[in-house]
Amino acid sequence: MSDEKPTRRDILRPLHLLGIALACGVFAAVVTLVSTGAFTARVNSAIANGTYDGLTPIALGLVVGGGAFIVTLLFLAMLILVVDPAEVTKTVDRPVLYDAETPDEPDADKPGRAGSA
Repeated sequence: MSDEKPTRRDILRPLHLLGIALACGVFAAVVTLVSTGAFTARVNSAIANGTYDGLTPIALGLVVGGGAFIVTLLFLAMLILVVDPAEVTKTVDRPVLYDAETPDEPDADKPGRAGSA
């Protein structure tokens, strides 16, 4: 493996975030199209005859897909706001959710703690 560690800026590129949001929107649109029967002959003939009431499955898929895209993009943008700008240039060389220090001893044994004698 290479010795270069990715920075947070490399990990959180805006184009990647747009790609993730687009993938979520397309997935939601496809699931909506399949679940509303957009590919069935019965629904397509009802639309062609003008007897289909309500929003067509394709329009509904576009609405749901667009909504999922926007919601995912806003959610990811809110998660980006959590990152401290001073830490953007630091390299990621350990799991993010681990503590900065791994204590080898219990807290009571450390000097300066309330539990020490």
